[in-house]
Amino acid sequence: MAMARSQSATSDVLTVFLCGDVMLGRGIDQVLPHPGAPALREHHMRDARDYVGLAEAVNGAIDHPVDWSWPWGDALPMLESVGCDVRIVNLETSITTSDDFAPRKGVHYRMHPTNLPALEIARPDVCVLANNHVLDFGHRGFLETLDVLSAAGLRTAGAGRFLGQAQAPGIVALPRTGGRVIVYAFGTPSSGIPVDWVATGSDPGICLLPKLSAAEADQLTDRARRLRQPGDLLIASVHWGSNWGYDVEPDQVRFAHRLIEGGFDIVHGHSSHHPRPVEVYRGKLILYGCGDLIDDYEGIRGYEQYRDDLRLVYLADVEATSGQLLRLRLMPFQARQLRLHRAPTKDAEWLQTVLDKVSRPFGTRIALDPDSVLTVRSQ
Repeated sequence: MAMARSQSATSDVLTVFLCGDVMLGRGIDQVLPHPGAPALREHHMRDARDYVGLAEAVNGAIDHPVDWSWPWGDALPMLESVGCDVRIVNLETSITTSDDFAPRKGVHYRMHPTNLPALEIARPDVCVLANNHVLDFGHRGFLETLDVLSAAGLRTAGAGRFLGQAQAPGIVALPRTGGRVIVYAFGTPSSGIPVDWVATGSDPGICLLPKLSAAEADQLTDRARRLRQPGDLLIASVHWGSNWGYDVEPDQVRFAHRLIEGGFDIVHGHSSHHPRPVEVYRGKLILYGCGDLIDDYEGIRGYEQYRDDLRLVYLADVEATSGQLLRLRLMPFQARQLRLHRAPTKDAEWLQTVLDKVSRPFGTRIALDPDSVLTVRSQ
């Protein structure tokens, strides 16, 4: 996967790293240097170490504790080689020692706070928290998560101690261009976020949209336009939709289009466990579902047709002044032993075939380069 230096070396092009769910809890947490309490309250699993056992049964023993870079594997040197201007992840894990398991939830994710270097090593500029696992351990666990991230100097978006903080974007200054990347993050109940996790004027929680209406889109674009300055790039990061399948709900399409029409440059969708269609609408990028990037699902059976062992890193080259997409590179990886490895050529070909098929109804064609990188170019 050797690559030339990114176009972001020029002042008029920005390279944005985007990915889906980064789930460093549960089984991943157990192989890191400081594993937290392994207790679970799942119907089929009561110990997080059993997820390590599932992965080992499929791909061999994991000599743990592993180092901080282990979950990211081959993705880290790739990110360094392309020279990203900004890195945005959906952090779908509570970072806490709390044992306040959220009621009425079948799955709970947490990582021990002293394992935070496993996140820091990827140098995310914005950690999106508007998802269905960040409050898995109640308000106590959530507030500890915020404290841990803040103490490490990591920006967040999509959740906070009260509504105003949850609605506030993550803002990243770009010294090279003089502009900023502004990330608004929110979730929807369709992704499994409990409605009582919503932030209020006095209660901590998530920026949660009860439905994807034109009015909600317009309110968001109005707030973004008031903040925007010349040279800024606007990104909407949204946790929405079901876990499996390639269909995109009509309300998601309408909402994404409305955001682009209102001034957003990228819509960064996540929640699905595998990649979903890509659209270039009015020259702007819409990712309807990025799929998981890091998780402990290795060895879990039942959805093999979606090849959720295959993961993508999304690198969007956009024009700095207009936000127009110039090129999208989708870098394929495969999860083995709870680590990302470069995907074999045959697996990259499988991804290209599937994503090209499901993206065609959106007017998008996905090609496979000789170095096994999937590419989309604005038409």
